[in-house]
Amino acid sequence: MAGANVRIVREDILADHYYPLKNVTFEQRGQDGTWQTESREVYDSASGAVVLPYDRQHRRVVLTRQFRVGARLNGHDGWLLEAPAGVLDGADPAARARSEALEETGYALERLEPVMQLFASPGSTTERIHLFVAEVEAGRRRGPGGGLAEEGEDIRVVELDFDDALAMITTGAIVDAKTVILLLHLERALLGRHGEAS
Repeated sequence: MAGANVRIVREDILADHYYPLKNVTFEQRGQDGTWQTESREVYDSASGAVVLPYDRQHRRVVLTRQFRVGARLNGHDGWLLEAPAGVLDGADPAARARSEALEETGYALERLEPVMQLFASPGSTTERIHLFVAEVEAGRRRGPGGGLAEEGEDIRVVELDFDDALAMITTGAIVDAKTVILLLHLERALLGRHGEAS
């Protein structure tokens, strides 16, 4: 088994301000049978859930715009268009996706369709993301969205024509990986392109 070829030797906490940053030492057996010792810094990040609300009838998607400091530090202005998302904090992924969508966009989601689970950046974080899509009806928001002020959230709700959102992937206006994946899934599985239903 592949798992038998790796042994975790030790985990040392380097910092624990937001998520624990660990230095992980492990032994890995190569294809020639010899063992070597490696060390990597890994954020023990919380796993999360993300959902892309869409309006099939009007071919629109509901996104958010919020500031992300990691993007800012890597040459972007930091204001990303994203599907609503949040960390699980022990919650069921679908339940978390529903609550985040309501907090961030004002839409109360009913039936969620699971899409996939992905590791966000497995070389440096433990984060696993549960991805969903959910159909909504235009004008049936239950609240203003915008996130929770007590958590420092300042979120704008952005409703886009679906084909415009797809074009924004090409132009670089949408660069959040989980959102790109969900838009491409929606194109392939549900809405098609340029008014043609799949």
